[in-house]
Amino acid sequence: MKICGVICEYNPFHNGHKYMLDRAREQSGCDFLVCVMSGNFTQRGEPAVSDKFSRAEYAVRGGADAVIELPAAFAVSPAELFAKGGVKLLSSIPDFTALAFGAESGTAQSFAATARALSEESRELKAAVKEKLKTGLSPVRARAEALEQISPPEVDMDLLNSPNNILGIEYQKALFQFECGAQILPIPRVGAGYTDTKQYADYSSAAAIRKAAEDKKYRFIRRNVPEYVFRDVKNFTSPALYEKIAVYSVMSKPASELKKIADCTEGLENRIQALAKDNPDYGALIEKITTKRYISSRIRRIFAASVLNITEELIRQSLKNKLYLKILAVNREKAADILAALKKSQFPLIARRSDLAELSKTAQALIEKDFQANEVYQLATGKKFNDNAMRLV
Repeated sequence: MKICGVICEYNPFHNGHKYMLDRAREQSGCDFLVCVMSGNFTQRGEPAVSDKFSRAEYAVRGGADAVIELPAAFAVSPAELFAKGGVKLLSSIPDFTALAFGAESGTAQSFAATARALSEESRELKAAVKEKLKTGLSPVRARAEALEQISPPEVDMDLLNSPNNILGIEYQKALFQFECGAQILPIPRVGAGYTDTKQYADYSSAAAIRKAAEDKKYRFIRRNVPEYVFRDVKNFTSPALYEKIAVYSVMSKPASELKKIADCTEGLENRIQALAKDNPDYGALIEKITTKRYISSRIRRIFAASVLNITEELIRQSLKNKLYLKILAVNREKAADILAALKKSQFPLIARRSDLAELSKTAQALIEKDFQANEVYQLATGKKFNDNAMRLV
C-alpha cells in the first residue's frame, strides 16, 4: 500500500489546491492521499478564514482521503519547524511513500541535493550567514545571499527565492532528519504565486481570495474556488477580535516569557513590548515592529504563539517524543481502509475524546495547545464546533 502525504493550510481551499491534489494522486500512484493540515491558526500567525473541520471537509471533497491536524504549536512556527512537525506525523505511518507539494521550480533531485547541502552546512557557509545577519537581513534572506556568494555546485539557487520551494527544501531536510525513505514530489504550481494578490481568471492565490472576500468581490471568488467552498465565503471569519487579544497578550506578558517563543530572539521581545505600549492597533503595531530583519510574518507568528502560550521548548520536546494523529475528516466510502492504514502509525489515532488517555506527557501538553487554539478561535469568531469527533465526508 502507498500513501501520499500533503502538508497544507487550505486558507481557503481553492482551484489550485484541487489541481495539486489531482496531480499528486496521479503522479504518486498512491492508494490513499493524506493531508496534514494546520488547524484553526495558520503559519501566517493568524486565525484561518474557516474552522479546521470545514477546511478539512473541503479537502476531502477536493480529493483527499483523510485530513490530519497539524498541531497548533507547529502551525504557527517558522518554516523549518512547520515542516518538521508535518513530516514527523507522516513519517510515523509505515505506508507513507511520497510527499507532494506545490513548487515554483525544481526537481526531486535538485531539492534533495540542495537540502543535503543545507543540512551539512560548511564552516564557510556558517561564517557567511553570520556576516549577512550583521547587515540586518532576516535569517532566510541571509542564508540565501550567503549561498549565492559561495555558490556551492550542488545547490540549486533558484529554489531559494520562492516561498514554496523554500518550504520544499525544509520538507526534504526533515525527511533526512527522521530517516524517512518517502520521496518528495514537487508539483509545478499553476496560476498565481504564493504571495501574489493579483486576480487571475481561475487559479488565484489564497491571499488574493482572502483579500477579495474582504472587498466582497464574490464574482471573482466564485471562479477561483469549488462551489462547496464558495457557499462559505460570506461566513469567513473577521480577525478583529483576535487582533485585540493578540496585542493584549504581548503587552501583558513579561519580556522573559516572550523570549521563550520560537524565533523571538536577539532582543525582539523588548522591541515588541516597547512599541506595543504606544501602538494598540494590531496592524499598526505589526508594521512598526517589522524591519528588513524582522519580517511581518515572523512577528505575527510570535503574537499567535504568545496568545496560545506556545514555547520553543514545547516544540523541541515534541520533535523528540511520540505524538498523535488527530483525524479531522475522512472520505466516508474509504473510512474503514484508510483508518486501518493510519492505525499502523507509531502514534495513536485521536478520533474522539476518549483516545486522549493513550497520549504521552509531551503529547498531552501539545494537544492542550490545540484545545486552547480552538477556544481562542471560537471566542474571537463567535463560531462553535465540536472538537471531539472527526467528520465523515
